[in-house]
Amino acid sequence: MRSAHACVLAILLCVGAAKARAETVDVAVIFAADVSRSVDDDEFKLQRQGYAAAVTDPSVLKAIAAGPHGSIAICFVEWSGPEEQNVVADWTVVRDGETAAGFASTLLKAPRSFAGRTSISAALDFSRSYFTKLKAAASRRVIDVSGDGDNNSGRPILDARDEAVSAGFTINGLAIINAHPNPGYFAHVQPPGGLPAYYRENVIGGPSAFLLVVQDFTTFRDAITKKLVTEIAAARNPSYAALAPR
Repeated sequence: MRSAHACVLAILLCVGAAKARAETVDVAVIFAADVSRSVDDDEFKLQRQGYAAAVTDPSVLKAIAAGPHGSIAICFVEWSGPEEQNVVADWTVVRDGETAAGFASTLLKAPRSFAGRTSISAALDFSRSYFTKLKAAASRRVIDVSGDGDNNSGRPILDARDEAVSAGFTINGLAIINAHPNPGYFAHVQPPGGLPAYYRENVIGGPSAFLLVVQDFTTFRDAITKKLVTEIAAARNPSYAALAPR
């Protein structure tokens, strides 16, 4: 009898392990949000509320349901200086409105993480390494960076970007045009084309990478919703990213 119980237990454990290994999502996305000192408290609230609204938006839920696996994995990280990265909402598999609402609730309740300098390179490095915490399998891995300034601390942005792309990640960007940035914003040489050009040339990269430009924080919700729908759709059809609104 004991032997039979042991066999049943072994079978159940194997089935459970197989199910855990078999969980696959259509795309895994880390939202890496800039909370450096150029983002004031009102802008921070709009940004956080925008992400929360986007993940629960009907168009996003419809896009998720239309995927081969009907699910995505998302994680929310806030970043500032080289040593300032914080996981606000950990990896969550979103399949429906309920799981999306749980993720959004976590975002809305958490306090602001930082208000320091701007290290996009450190945000990329941290996000890349944090994918090791993801339990689900995903053939497409995206680091979704939003910010209103250039890389003014930490290691060179191109080194971080190129290493992430070489490792198989796609880096998409959301460049936020801030009407009143800190004095240190682009204090050195501002590139022709401003922040959008900087993101295109130095931040985004990888398969089907794209950039959206937001003119101010009040339109952040709509922009991140469109961006997330595009990222989900691009997991099914990479050419869809070329149609992303810019």
